Amino acid sequence: MTARTTPPFRADHVGSLLRPAELHRAREEYAKGVITAEALREVEDSAIRDVVELQRSAGLRSATDGEFRRASWHMDFIYQLHGVGKSEEKLHVKFHNAAGDIEFSPAGLKVDDKVGLDGVIFGEYFSFLKSIVDPSVTPKQTIPSPSMIYYRGGRAAVSQSVYPDLEEFYDDLAAAYAKEIAGMAELGCTYLQLDDTSLAYLNDPEQRALVAKMGGDPDKQHVRNIKTMNAALAGRPAGLTVTTHLCRGNFRSSWVASGGYDFVADALFNELNVDGYFLEFDDERSGGFEPLRFVPKGKHVVLGLVTTKRGELETVDSLRARIEAAAKYVDIDQLCLSPQCGFSSTEEGNDLTVDQQKAKLERIVETARSVWG
Repeated sequence: MTARTTPPFRADHVGSLLRPAELHRAREEYAKGVITAEALREVEDSAIRDVVELQRSAGLRSATDGEFRRASWHMDFIYQLHGVGKSEEKLHVKFHNAAGDIEFSPAGLKVDDKVGLDGVIFGEYFSFLKSIVDPSVTPKQTIPSPSMIYYRGGRAAVSQSVYPDLEEFYDDLAAAYAKEIAGMAELGCTYLQLDDTSLAYLNDPEQRALVAKMGGDPDKQHVRNIKTMNAALAGRPAGLTVTTHLCRGNFRSSWVASGGYDFVADALFNELNVDGYFLEFDDERSGGFEPLRFVPKGKHVVLGLVTTKRGELETVDSLRARIEAAAKYVDIDQLCLSPQCGFSSTEEGNDLTVDQQKAKLERIVETARSVWG
């Protein structure tokens, strides 16, 4: 077993981090017209510098900007695709936690023109990140997977007059993402992550029933999504590592779906052309490690064993034991360690403190060193 010098790293993290109080305050003041966009950008820049240093000092080999310039892990990106916009209809999503349920009603989306890309989305964000990271740290860019556009509304959200044949929609979507991926690489990105809830949600029978209600094929939607992702990645530049992160919902320490990876595992690991997988495994909702038996040689799985939904700190011994349990199904040299999800997939953040977040990142690094050196 060896330490890794290329991503995904033995100790890694998903992407989003808790927003500091001054950033929340600046966003509120900007929304009210109290401060200018330039003033908000200065606060964002300062907060990002601090959070990049947090990641470096914790011992991580990669760093994101914490997604500090976004309100949401996916919608800030999706609405910048040509042809995709907000719909007047609200989505109604029920998140669950130990205390009960939370109703979340974000704006929906509509595809009312040909999908395309007018520039590199988050390109300026990445360039700033790249300019401030330590030379020993790899800047990592996270974007939502193309799967998320269809999964937010189904056939009803895609104009029949623009796309009478849904396959043309998928083709245009893949082409737009291919341009985004190439553009990121031109900016010097060597570590790109496609965040995808669909491939985790579809393990849940209730979510497959929802796909059927939206007009999709619940038995094959994951295969269709993988096909689109592969088309987007087909011409990716050499030197660009691409991973994907699967999540069952992450909003204010709450979740949406349950179920192990069994339903999608074979296609996920053997057909999706990515280098690594960030997988939730922080509690029984994620199922067991058995689906990892499908992981082929040459690919890496980043075990999301450290929860971001609670502040209690996992022990090194408990994490080592779970890594060893996973290694019964896939070579331990193909494994890495991370949190199960972001700490703040939306700007509200999860129910833990910045100090608890730091302790968890440090514990991941400590455990990875004890396992892999």
